[in-house]
Amino acid sequence: MRSFYHFMMSYRGKKKTDDQSQLADWMFHEHNFPKQATSYNEVSNYLELYSPFSNAITVFDELWDVYQMKENA
Repeated sequence: MRSFYHFMMSYRGKKKTDDQSQLADWMFHEHNFPKQATSYNEVSNYLELYSPFSNAITVFDELWDVYQMKENA
């Protein structure tokens, strides 16, 4: 199973940014982000402490569901 970080890198670099790409870009530049994490709690706890924007947790929750579907398919 690839990490959530690895999954999120497919959302990076959009010319017209949205919340998903903003979160992915932030994760890329956040040196302490748990890049090998595959656990919801590990990523969620980190975002709760260092959330880059007001609805980042909501965006994470939505993308976590997509991540789970793709990784468990």
